[in-house]
Amino acid sequence: MQAAELFEQKIKPSDVAQRLRVSVKSAYQWHQLWREGGVPALASRGPSGSRCRLSPRCLEKLAAYLEQGPAAHGWGEDQVWTASRVATLIGRKFHVSYSVSGATRLMHRLGFSPQVSARRVAERDERAVTVWKEATWAEVKERGRPAGATSASRTKPGSPVGRPVDGPGADEAAPRS
Repeated sequence: MQAAELFEQKIKPSDVAQRLRVSVKSAYQWHQLWREGGVPALASRGPSGSRCRLSPRCLEKLAAYLEQGPAAHGWGEDQVWTASRVATLIGRKFHVSYSVSGATRLMHRLGFSPQVSARRVAERDERAVTVWKEATWAEVKERGRPAGATSASRTKPGSPVGRPVDGPGADEAAPRS
């Protein structure tokens, strides 16, 4: 509505854009809308995008279903709500089709976040993994160098601070003036 007041004062759209910190293109579009329809034409039309296909009552029910957890609705493998599971739950309970990305947005709207389920290979041998971790990884893993032994920079040699004054190359590293 500030834009309408400025247009009524005969201020140019480019100046309106600068004052309201918006793009010049937006200011010119607002100016044209204002000329054609006055102040009501500049009123907000609400959020863009498609409308939610679930009623407020259905959204409350969905939030309650999500609170119950996945096991209460047939997913016993883990206690994780994935977007895919939520989309399936919406289809089962409300007979409305949601995409995975749509289910993700809906979950965020309700205050939930989809989790990625931990998938393990069916052929995974837990005993072999444990043996590998205990035996092989201990051998492969190498202790790092001490912190002060190297320089962190590729182009600059290690700092002369702490070097012996009479050590090798001491005479070459004269201070710059």
